[in-house]
Amino acid sequence: MPDVIFPLDSTRKFTEQEKIGHNRWHPDIPPVATVKPGDSFRVHCREWFDGEIHNDDSADDIRNAPLHTVHALSGPFAVEGAKPGDLLIVDILDLGPIPQEDSGPLAGQGWGYTGIFAKPNGGGFLTDQFPDAYKAVWDFSGQTATSRHIPHVSFTGIVHPGLMGTAPSHDLLSTWNTREAALIATDPDRVPPLALPPEPNGAILGALTGPEFDRVAGEGARTAPPRENGGNQDIKNLTKGSRIFYPVFVDGANLSVGDLHFSQGDGEITFCGAIEMGGFIDLRVDIIPGGMTTYGVSENAIFMPGNTDPQFSEWLAFSGTSVTLDGEQRYLDSQLAYQRACLHAIDYLTKFGYTPEQAYLLLGAAPIEGRLSGVVDIPNSCTTVYIPTSIFDFPVSPSVDGPFRIDPGAGAPRSPA
Repeated sequence: MPDVIFPLDSTRKFTEQEKIGHNRWHPDIPPVATVKPGDSFRVHCREWFDGEIHNDDSADDIRNAPLHTVHALSGPFAVEGAKPGDLLIVDILDLGPIPQEDSGPLAGQGWGYTGIFAKPNGGGFLTDQFPDAYKAVWDFSGQTATSRHIPHVSFTGIVHPGLMGTAPSHDLLSTWNTREAALIATDPDRVPPLALPPEPNGAILGALTGPEFDRVAGEGARTAPPRENGGNQDIKNLTKGSRIFYPVFVDGANLSVGDLHFSQGDGEITFCGAIEMGGFIDLRVDIIPGGMTTYGVSENAIFMPGNTDPQFSEWLAFSGTSVTLDGEQRYLDSQLAYQRACLHAIDYLTKFGYTPEQAYLLLGAAPIEGRLSGVVDIPNSCTTVYIPTSIFDFPVSPSVDGPFRIDPGAGAPRSPA
């Protein structure tokens, strides 16, 4: 096992650890450790809400989830010799739930969760159709996930970090804050908001204290979206065996990682759509000097996905086009088309006995494939959602006998917005 350079004690809060991570992006957050090119090391990661979500049958914790405190990131880790303009090579060697802890109160201790966020608290991809908070708890048995809240389903998890990236430069941070503030200004009272501005309340900034903490807390970018540095990309295929090439914007690169997922469908459509958990990740790093110019990677990471994903041979696919639910034609709107494909899949699954919310949660957590199938045939984009049929313990394809009716159980816990 590689040396653990960022240990976490499961009995203590994230801010009470021996080494304290962060939940904002800023170049002045000091690194918690330094590694050398070629080094392999292990990092412990806390679930993104630091234990605020519980293994129970209530969705009140999802409804009241404190978004100003996320994400609980491990790092930053400086890489000796890394300079702005380099590419940082990051190999994912291994990752999984909290080691040697198969039960306990923290997500990752034998279980994880998926949530539909209430519209006033972040919402989701289909927030207008699903404005209330819901939760599904998933139990882990080896690499397999099952849920008492979504019965008759089991699947192998594609375990991956939802968030990993390098620190921004001061100029890049200023660019983020300026452009996102301009977007917010176009509709400042929108629910959910168009973007999340810097928020000092709840900021965690490693070892910073006093006036320096206050300055950085007022400037630090929220970790919710993906940006040029990588960040919260939620790419389910960044699993074991992946190699990622991150742009470097500051001396040392200052790599951070967190938001581990046991599984996720393409798009993480419920916002908390993955199966969230804490755990560990083993990484190896190296540097390509001047790689950003050499390979034209001036922004946004490129990657080589791992080869350990579960293999599915049969799928049921649903398509959608860029026409609203009210029948309004939009021009090549691929996001709308993906929403419609997801809604078609949800409607279909309800014919077998699932509630719409159970189906929505399932699409967020299971290893579905989302694809841009056509983006040139005006006026309609076409997107598709592929669901592996083997995750169900009943026949899910259409037949002349009609849908097989399942017992949906107690359903997913709900908490009104």
